[in-house]
Amino acid sequence: MGPGGRLGSPGFRLRLLLIEDDDGDALLVEEMLADAMVPATLSRARTLAEALAGPVDADCVLLDLQLPDAMGLTGLNQLRRHTPGTAVVVLTGQNDATTGVAAVAAGAQDYLGKDQVDGLLLGKALRYAWERKRAEQVEQQLLQQQLLASENSRLERGLLPTPLLADPHLRLATKYRPGRNGSLLGGDFYDAIELSDGTVKLVIGDVCGHGPDEAALGVALRIAWRALVLAGLPTAEVLATVERVLVHERIRPLFATLCMVEVAPGRDSLRMSLAGHPPPLLATADGSGHLLPADKLGVPLGVVPDARWAPRDVALEPGWSLLLYTDGVFEGRVGAGSERLGHEQMSGLVLGLLREAGPDADHGEVLDRLVYRVEKLNAGALDDDVALAMLSHRSATPA
Repeated sequence: MGPGGRLGSPGFRLRLLLIEDDDGDALLVEEMLADAMVPATLSRARTLAEALAGPVDADCVLLDLQLPDAMGLTGLNQLRRHTPGTAVVVLTGQNDATTGVAAVAAGAQDYLGKDQVDGLLLGKALRYAWERKRAEQVEQQLLQQQLLASENSRLERGLLPTPLLADPHLRLATKYRPGRNGSLLGGDFYDAIELSDGTVKLVIGDVCGHGPDEAALGVALRIAWRALVLAGLPTAEVLATVERVLVHERIRPLFATLCMVEVAPGRDSLRMSLAGHPPPLLATADGSGHLLPADKLGVPLGVVPDARWAPRDVALEPGWSLLLYTDGVFEGRVGAGSERLGHEQMSGLVLGLLREAGPDADHGEVLDRLVYRVEKLNAGALDDDVALAMLSHRSATPA
């Protein structure tokens, strides 16, 4: 639609296009506009084809329904298809109410008979048509935002589910922060499941790219992972099958990185499998810790057919915390230069925050502070999505 502004604001003039083949009627419109007290600039086309030869540079169109190349509502329908964001006032010699109702139903903002209109009425119709069209567009934008929010909500439920954990000594804190555009979730996902034997399986993944395709694929991979884990499949088969799902569900070449962790029922060891994903950060109760070794890093899912991922076993000390994350949290810049934060410096930030917070801190708040620190270093919002999942174990308090 036309430029921003409102009728009556300083310097604003309504841009009008008159589509009229009769010179006498065109002169009458010019005279009525002079009486209408509406600041406007008027241009004219004698046929519909002339008006539609290029973009319609007008806020409102005055349209005759009896043109050499368009009779009745045909011209209105063509005009609406060509420039749906422009207000239209039908101005014609056809003065029957049925035609007027049909014109408004077809998308016109108003309908005026040539022999019943004067300057004041024309000015009023133009003002109302302009405001009606603005209100219509605002309503459409609101509806689009509501639909987008609903879509995001459905995707969020699929990407960021409620973990299935029963052990009262385990705590899982999670956080998701969309990238700079913030318009739609990306392909980051996580999940956590405790099996009947006490084994806890935790996953975090990242589908390359952004947009609805990546988000939908992330949902498919996360749901496939949960179903396979609940079915009791070994880790190697879970990863191989999730990769098959990725290959069959993607609509263009996409890959995903993934980190899967199995915590033993005794909570004293874990087994880690990396598919092109950065290694988790293991922290102790006193806030010290380190990134787990990535010497058995495998290729991302969807890159090499029939790939395999070698697991690594890691011993756990009492009071451990394990942070899984996607690369968006450490790919931000540090200062004004080109230096990136990197996962080594990111891990240092996390350990410092854990020491500041103490052993009984809310790890959800720790993750909030981490994102705040990273964005502050980046001097603004991060470009990529960030997903974080921190699993912590606290031993039973002696009686």
